[in-house]
Amino acid sequence: MKQLLIRTLTGAAYVAVMVFGTMVSPWTLLALIVLLAVLAVWELASITCPSGGRKWMTRLLLVLSALTFAAAVWTRCRYADINMVLVMAPYLLVLLLSFVSELYARHENPIAHLGMMALAQVYIVLPLSLLAVLAFAPLKAEGRPFWALPLAVYFFLWLNDTGAYLIGSWLGRHKLFPRISPGKTWEGSLGGAVSALLAAVLMDYLFPFMSLWRWLGLAAVVVVFGTWGDLTESLIKRTLGIKDSGALLPGHGGILDRIDSMLLAIPAAVVYLCF
Repeated sequence: MKQLLIRTLTGAAYVAVMVFGTMVSPWTLLALIVLLAVLAVWELASITCPSGGRKWMTRLLLVLSALTFAAAVWTRCRYADINMVLVMAPYLLVLLLSFVSELYARHENPIAHLGMMALAQVYIVLPLSLLAVLAFAPLKAEGRPFWALPLAVYFFLWLNDTGAYLIGSWLGRHKLFPRISPGKTWEGSLGGAVSALLAAVLMDYLFPFMSLWRWLGLAAVVVVFGTWGDLTESLIKRTLGIKDSGALLPGHGGILDRIDSMLLAIPAAVVYLCF
């Protein structure tokens, strides 16, 4: 009972931070993106960083890369007339320093180390930065609050997770991907998908700047890629032989355990809305 209470309170605090950070202002959205990216790359470095060398240098460069890239994407999306080269210059400098640092870091396997840093950029920093695209880019959906699409993606993911857990616990019989995540079932996945699609109907009522079919399509894309995102992080943890990515969130594990589904769902949502 105590563990359930801790998990519930932590989950409620996480949801509150996500909603508050996204809705209050564009600046709090930037702060939220940077916070998530910095915490996630730090955590990824903690569980994957090859042995030997100066790990503090790795963490510093990853934090700087998360900060500069997220700020660059947010700035370019928020202020469309700004020079792209100018806003990307700090990130490009950090990227160059990442390669140069290997000359002095004395890692046992520089290639594996550079691979881990590249993984952090592509797997974490880029997807989270694309929240700014959902918020500010036109995406052929004018007349909307800047927070509507990011918040919709959150809700679709959360309802998918909740529906999958409830239906899977009640009716789950057929394993979805037993090699990577033995607890997931086809029945649970279907229940989560129905929950997200029902939420899409509600979003169409509250925010009619997109058609119902477009909302339903967005929900479907988020559900599919969110599930794959969850499985991808499970694959990483299974490969490393760990249960949780960290211990930052009591009852939930690490920050990667909470945002794993977002890391594939956000890019997929951007592609869907663009095309």
